[in-house]
Amino acid sequence: MMKSIFRWSAALGLVSSTLLTPWLGGNFKALALPEQQIIERLQAVPVFTLADDKGVPLVAVVENDQKVTGVFISQEDAKAFLEQLKKDNPQVAEKVKVQPVSLGQVYKLQNSQKEPDGLIVSYVPDETEVESAKKLLSESGKEYQGGVPLFVAKAGEDQGYLTINQNNQQVIPMFFEKASVTAMVEQFKKQKPDLASTVKIEVIPLESVIETLESSDDQMLNKIVLVPSQETMNFIRANLPNQNNQKK
Repeated sequence: MMKSIFRWSAALGLVSSTLLTPWLGGNFKALALPEQQIIERLQAVPVFTLADDKGVPLVAVVENDQKVTGVFISQEDAKAFLEQLKKDNPQVAEKVKVQPVSLGQVYKLQNSQKEPDGLIVSYVPDETEVESAKKLLSESGKEYQGGVPLFVAKAGEDQGYLTINQNNQQVIPMFFEKASVTAMVEQFKKQKPDLASTVKIEVIPLESVIETLESSDDQMLNKIVLVPSQETMNFIRANLPNQNNQKK
């Protein structure tokens, strides 16, 4: 995916009809509309895009004049892309910078682009996690079909999802990083050694999770919590409003 994004550099530009609001941390207030409920679930996860100071995203014009903007799961990948862009297209690169936006905001943007010539959002997964996903899937005779891999653990005879306690509620964590789900699994095995042999880690594309949130009213979906990578968690901690206020 990164290689294909790099090939866009000659056709990259800015489209002023679409604005992205920077990710500022905090939680989105739950509203009754299904779209707003999905936004709430995605809002706390920052992703990274290239945009100008007004929030106008960098776009590439590809086949059939389709406009595409890349949304990076990893901030480091976004920075690497910008550095490459400075070499390939410095005039465009000087107009943009890496900006964090919430996954909820990206979802809202996608939903507002229903016209045939609307902006297409292309997620750029972390290549390390893609390789981890490929390895896991190959072990069970499956192939990676693209998308942003999420890692979720299951255990027991019925292969129920492993849960964690969050604010006195049991939630199902879906991790952007395999190392994080592995750490949870190891802790579970120590707590429940009799179930250790039943533990499995599954790979589910982020895009599929979002589609399921859109199409199903299963109450179990309310238990899903997306857990960012350690890199992104460090970014969140460094940019929490409370911490910034304390530093002033």
